[in-house]
Amino acid sequence: MNKTLVFVTILLVSCSLAAQHTISIDAHIVPEKKAINITQEIEYVNTSAETLNEIYLNDWANSFSKKTTPLAKRFSENYDSSFHFEKNKDRGKTTVHSITTATGLSLNWERGDEVDIIRLPLEMPLRAGESFTFKIVYTVTVPDDKFTRYGISKDGDLKLRYWYISPAVYDGSWQVYSNKNTDDLYLTPSAFNIDLHYPEKYILTTDLDVVSEKTSEGTKTSVLQSNKRMNATMYLNQDSKFESIVTDKVEIVSNLEDKKVAPPMRALIVDRIAHFLNEKLGPYPFNKIVVSESDYKNNPVYGLNQLPDFISPFPDGFEYDMEQLKTITAQYLENTLVTHPRNDYWLHGAIQIYLMMEYVDLYYPKMKIIGNLSNFWVIRWSHASNLEFNDQYPLLYLNMARNNLNQPLTTPKDSLVKFNKNIANAYYGGDGLAYLADYMGKENMSKSLKEFYQANRLKPIHTSVFETALTKNTNLPVNWFFEDFIDSRITIDFKIKKVKKKGDSLEVTIRNLKDNVMPVSLYGLNRDSIIFKRWVDPVDSISTVTVPAQDIRKLAVNYEEIIPEYNQRNNFKKVKGLLNRPVQFRLFQDVEDPKYNQLFFMPVFEYNLYDGFTVGPKLYNKTVLPKAIHYKLEPQYGFRSNTLVGNGSIVYTDNRSSGKLYAMRYGLSGSYFSYDEGLFYKRFTPFMTFAFRNEDLRNNEKQFINLRNINVRRDENPNDPLQEPNYSVFNAQYVYSNPNLINYFRGVADYQISSKFSKLSAEIEYRKLFLNNRQLNLRLFAGVFLFNDSGADKDFFSFALDRPTDYLFDYNYYGRSEDTGLFSQQLIIAEGGFKSQLEPAFANRWITTLNASTNIWKWIYAYGDAGLVHNSKEGIEFVYDSGIRLSLVADYFELYFPLYSNLGFEPSLPNYDQRIRFIVTLSPKTLLSLFTRAWY
Repeated sequence: MNKTLVFVTILLVSCSLAAQHTISIDAHIVPEKKAINITQEIEYVNTSAETLNEIYLNDWANSFSKKTTPLAKRFSENYDSSFHFEKNKDRGKTTVHSITTATGLSLNWERGDEVDIIRLPLEMPLRAGESFTFKIVYTVTVPDDKFTRYGISKDGDLKLRYWYISPAVYDGSWQVYSNKNTDDLYLTPSAFNIDLHYPEKYILTTDLDVVSEKTSEGTKTSVLQSNKRMNATMYLNQDSKFESIVTDKVEIVSNLEDKKVAPPMRALIVDRIAHFLNEKLGPYPFNKIVVSESDYKNNPVYGLNQLPDFISPFPDGFEYDMEQLKTITAQYLENTLVTHPRNDYWLHGAIQIYLMMEYVDLYYPKMKIIGNLSNFWVIRWSHASNLEFNDQYPLLYLNMARNNLNQPLTTPKDSLVKFNKNIANAYYGGDGLAYLADYMGKENMSKSLKEFYQANRLKPIHTSVFETALTKNTNLPVNWFFEDFIDSRITIDFKIKKVKKKGDSLEVTIRNLKDNVMPVSLYGLNRDSIIFKRWVDPVDSISTVTVPAQDIRKLAVNYEEIIPEYNQRNNFKKVKGLLNRPVQFRLFQDVEDPKYNQLFFMPVFEYNLYDGFTVGPKLYNKTVLPKAIHYKLEPQYGFRSNTLVGNGSIVYTDNRSSGKLYAMRYGLSGSYFSYDEGLFYKRFTPFMTFAFRNEDLRNNEKQFINLRNINVRRDENPNDPLQEPNYSVFNAQYVYSNPNLINYFRGVADYQISSKFSKLSAEIEYRKLFLNNRQLNLRLFAGVFLFNDSGADKDFFSFALDRPTDYLFDYNYYGRSEDTGLFSQQLIIAEGGFKSQLEPAFANRWITTLNASTNIWKWIYAYGDAGLVHNSKEGIEFVYDSGIRLSLVADYFELYFPLYSNLGFEPSLPNYDQRIRFIVTLSPKTLLSLFTRAWY
């Protein structure tokens, strides 16, 4: 009797797990109102073994409804202001009219602070295996497609994804969370019955089964049905560019275009991809895959998508092949492998990239990362020209690892920085599978992937199931891959510690420099020939192996660079000799070649008023990826000063993988330039920086402690004997920074001491973007001398009201000693931060100022400054100014037009054009931060 009861229980649970929700939708699309009127019935099946007292529903269409939703906050975190400034009618929302039982009885429901989640309390408990049917009547206002590439276009075409209310997943707890533009709504396979009504001028494209279509009085009705589908994405176009390519494996419907590829070639490419995926994974369980331009642009082949057609370095068809391959593979996996898309997303990305690598190795084995440009005479000398197309994957991951921004693959998707979410983590996962495949054997990996896919498609699974599939096909340990590769941000770094000859053998000691346990490949080399290759079992700290010595001139770990190592420059060890890697000189910066000690040189061009245009060679070791030690030397010739000038530096960065202290930087820098006509300065500065950050890398909060000693030697100016020619200043600085689009905050506490003075200052910047699109910018500066023995008539070290003397040579003045003319009008917001040139211009006791501005219209601002200036002879004076600020590119290109100040109405004063101030940033490094802040 007990055995019968157990059998029945197992049968009931199995049936419930096999059951699926049924979602029936009657939707009327009204494009001119950007609306979808929906009557929806959901038969919710409790597939868990527990009793439910509530049901949660996903209403991601409503995530666009306010400027304060999690989605809106995510846009602002990524410095995307388009959503914040959009009109309400173009944002989108959901208006729920009623939720009732199947018989029409009204049900209570509620939204929490997260407006895209609906909680539906149940009057009667829902037991395991039981179902509950309810009806929702609601209207979806479709958002503009510029936010996520889904929605309604300016031409009225619709791309609908997450457009309907869907039941959340319960797997012991409710897996319900808000839309954060990470494309990761968690849904389980459901049965769909959809009656879609829309204007007859539209053409419908969907991967659901179209049962019937009819047109009546200008309205077309399509009846759609499908089982075990995770979503109901559809496209309604007035002029559809989707084309159908029917293969003997699956029909591919796509609107990806490439004018250089003829239709027959497109069909052959897509057919090849379909066969490849069928071979590597197994049959696709549905008849059709829809591949859209929106899908591709949300997850493009980075590098290819940055190149305009007219300079494409790749052969015709290659780009189209890669675009289709990546997008079809993504749909293949997304529609069939049911994993938690926010927590277990890495598995989809890793398999996708691994299959792309396999595809390129099979069909494009000689393709270079820069295509045909590798044959161009200017480029072919570089190491970049030798890189294979698949080398981009570890390279782009290492970009994040070397910047200490890498994150574990198990990091929830909404906690990833943008570069990791879009690029680095999937690339690292795919490269990890290639590493694992080389270790356990490619045939074993291929067998494991195929068995895993076929056994688990359309079943909710955890990634532990993948580990089980791998373990089944190898006797080697693979737990290190999941424990130390997937679930850790600790990077990989091996080195050969020593080699000892014993008879006809070599005793090789390999050291794992990181706190993890990983296998490593060991190679015996004779010039460029590989004599042997051997995998060493996972190494925790040190491992010693014995290998034959015959014909071996050099040993290396990870010689073929299959392992995504943090540092490959320490991988070589000569059996005899001193230099493990020869020195290599290269023109221009290059990708790192770990087989050589690289030194680069390139011409540099700069400008300042006194030296004029300067030109000279830059000698440095910095590659595309950062290193721990960077050095540079820039001797330059000034064509106006007719003098050799320049600068140099050496910096060591110690990155920390855990804790709030994430980097320590030590260095020396020196420079020699003109500071006035015929007058030069020498500046030598040892420095150190301690950098702290929030352990959540998406949080922009950072803190820095900067310590330095600035030593300046200047030619004495006979026309200005009041200036100090030579001095040394110790500077300690604390910086707190938390920059965001909505709330920007930065605070600096600065202490300086020298033989002539000691001063303390503080600066606070705050910017607020309000919901009504008004922006308020505030800056407060206060500084006081603790002592000042430089003399009452000497203002060289004094606080400045509008133009600091910059005795530390920190600011990029184009004409630092000018007090008239265009170069004197250059504005750097520092110290007093005033825009009008007022008297007193300096403070030798203390100063406090407030700078404020607010927008009048878009990039036009009104500004005002007020402050108190205290000098030992004049006492305390109140100063103020106001005017108009044109912020064309905030902090980088701005114009200031003074209106009213202590001087009166300034436009009526003589030479008003000389009172206009400007901010112009020409530094490539500074300008680059404009484009990288949204990615990092």
